[in-house]
Amino acid sequence: MRLYIKIISSILILLFVSNCKGLSKTDTRETPVNALERARKNVEEGRGAGLGNILNRGGTTFEFSTSNPMWRASLEILDFLPMTTVDYAGGMIISDWYTQTNAAGDESIKITIRFLSNEVRSDSLKIIVHEKICKKNSACNIRVLNNSTISQELRTTIIKKAAQLELEGKKKKKN
Repeated sequence: MRLYIKIISSILILLFVSNCKGLSKTDTRETPVNALERARKNVEEGRGAGLGNILNRGGTTFEFSTSNPMWRASLEILDFLPMTTVDYAGGMIISDWYTQTNAAGDESIKITIRFLSNEVRSDSLKIIVHEKICKKNSACNIRVLNNSTISQELRTTIIKKAAQLELEGKKKKKN
């Protein structure tokens, strides 16, 4: 029994030692002293350890915003609106209050889009439209327009545009 323990211990020690690269000399003139600068340099060079690197799990489901057709379509459709929040990581687009130039001036809308999925489907989006009506004495009333024609038309337009962008992306991949 002791022989097996010695053999297993020897193998484990050999594995640990063989995986060590040893110490390498570094030039302190090229390595930043500040920890934040060092971390930034390591990220730029693609070094560092993460849980994915440790567990050797490569592929993720993360997509960049430029490769997500729903995201791109939404931004293209809403490009005329002033935006307050555009957060791809959080999956949310929030416009600022918008008043049409030919409107009376006392009504404005605010659109919030929440991405529930990256798939090009109508249930992948949650669209909320707020309406603000202000009286002459600056008293404003804000309400949510549930299932409004604005949100329904916006959803349809975004889905159509996203489908076009997805089709164009597939054609580019084939070529």
